[in-house]
Amino acid sequence: MHVVTQGVTALAVSLACAMAQASEQSESEGFVEGSSLRLLNRNFYFNRDFRDAAPGDQSYREEWAHGIMAFYESGFTQGSVGFGVDAFGLQGLKLDSGRGRSGAGLLPVDSDDRPEDDYSSAGAAVKVRVSNTELRYGNMRTEAPVFATGDSRLLPETATGLLLQSKEIEDLDLQAGHFTAYKLRNSSNQDEDLYLNYGEGRIGRSIDFVGGTYALSKQLSASLYASDFEETWHQYYGNLNYTLPLTDTQALDFDANLYKTRDTGKALQGEIDNTTYSLALGYTFGAHKLTLAHQHVDGNTPFDFVGGDSIFLANSVNYSDFNGANERSWQVRYDLDFASYGVPGLKFSARYLKGDHIDGSKADPLGGYAGLQGEDGKHWERNFDLRYVVQSGAAKDLSLRLRHTTHRANEAQAEGDVDEVRVIVEYPLELF
Repeated sequence: MHVVTQGVTALAVSLACAMAQASEQSESEGFVEGSSLRLLNRNFYFNRDFRDAAPGDQSYREEWAHGIMAFYESGFTQGSVGFGVDAFGLQGLKLDSGRGRSGAGLLPVDSDDRPEDDYSSAGAAVKVRVSNTELRYGNMRTEAPVFATGDSRLLPETATGLLLQSKEIEDLDLQAGHFTAYKLRNSSNQDEDLYLNYGEGRIGRSIDFVGGTYALSKQLSASLYASDFEETWHQYYGNLNYTLPLTDTQALDFDANLYKTRDTGKALQGEIDNTTYSLALGYTFGAHKLTLAHQHVDGNTPFDFVGGDSIFLANSVNYSDFNGANERSWQVRYDLDFASYGVPGLKFSARYLKGDHIDGSKADPLGGYAGLQGEDGKHWERNFDLRYVVQSGAAKDLSLRLRHTTHRANEAQAEGDVDEVRVIVEYPLELF
């Protein structure tokens, strides 16, 4: 809890500076008056074809499912201290899949690898607000770069714990958290253990973090975070983001991300000393944008993270994170907004990535990454993404998205040769 203790101290200092920012709590509408209820219907088709599967291994995964999500947020009671509650309900329904095709992550599977017909979960968090500082406890989604729940399949992941957020100082967003349980994307259980994306074996039972983002100007922002994954590692994160307008229709944007991870305590995942960074430069010209990115992993273990989306790196894409031990990778990406051509709401992107120099042979032989990757690993990935959002009428905000992925790798890289298709239809509704 040392990280969180320091974080709470920092937030207390910011609270003392409340005069620098108008108080949100003083403008509270009330518990009922400030409440909202949103519904989201998500229809998801997913197939993944393993082109190099070994004889006897599953070579194809295919699932089609429909998700119904309800998110309720109360307002805060009036007064110097406001109280409220947030709640959600999630329901997943199988439309098509079967034994031999399961495992795409949309649906839970039983002991015979048969996809379940349906699954559901519900959760809630109580919240307290003083001035512009809010404390929540319970089940929630998180977005910190060192602990972010995922939403890449049918239903979102959630975590259970304590989250403190403060906006007392203008342009400065601070947060600190302590989390002890997790709900996976295809699970009904809110009390599962935290999980790693790449490591095997024992891990910590809790994660603590503190950090924030400061907007130095409309064009420049900086972020710093620190986390403590119990008896496993300390992880630090930094980000610098800058946008340089050139003309009314042209701009350059620069994004730099850095993670530093070192084992701590009992080192449950073994020896870890990993520095990973990414640099991205984008050029926007009218409806077009071209982005170049480089990512480098310096360490004998892959860059790993707790939770589904805790990887704020440029080359973490549809299938691979390009985060192998000692890996170097490059990306070129093109985006097109069809609004300039008379079709608002239609967007297209294409990208190609290549990674090499992967060498996981020197990982701690007693740690969680031993044998994960070999020497001289290399791979490439190609993504296409087409999305349309209805702009008006009864179907306003209905979105349709098609994503296609191709990934090819040698044996040392270990993620295999994969072709993947995702079709996602979403329809949000704001009831009040």
